[in-house]
Amino acid sequence: MDRNEVLLVGRLSAAVEDRCLPSGDIMTKWRLLVRRRRRGQRGGVHTDSIPCVTFAPEAADLVRNLKPRDAMEITGAFRCRVYGPTGAKIWCYEVEVNTARAIDAEPLPLLLPESSAEPDPPETLQPRPVAYLAEAS
Repeated sequence: MDRNEVLLVGRLSAAVEDRCLPSGDIMTKWRLLVRRRRRGQRGGVHTDSIPCVTFAPEAADLVRNLKPRDAMEITGAFRCRVYGPTGAKIWCYEVEVNTARAIDAEPLPLLLPESSAEPDPPETLQPRPVAYLAEAS
C-alpha cells in the first residue's frame, strides 16, 4: 500500500498568510526552515525552505500565533496542486499540514555529529525517529 506521510521539525520563516479560495475555504500558508547537513563538509549545514499549507483550523490557529524563527513540528502529506488557466497551468508542490505544534527547539539535536550517525534502517514501513529524518537528507 502506498503511503504519503510527512513529519518535519523546523522553524517558521516569516509571517503566515491566509488566502480565501474561490470555493470559500481558507488556506493558511507559510514556509518552514529545515536544516540539513552539507554532504562532504564537516559542520556545514544547508537550510531548506519548505512551503506548507493547511485547511485545518486548529493547525492554522497555532501557526498564526507563532513568530518568525519559532520552532515547530508538523505532520501532513506531500501534495501537488495545479491551478490557473488551461493554457498556463501552475504546478505547486507543498506539504499539506494536518497537525502542528510549537516546540522548544534548543535542546533538540536536529543534526547529529557524523560519529553518532545511525545505521541505515531495515526496509520497513515504520516511522523513523525525527533525528534520523534530519540526518537522512
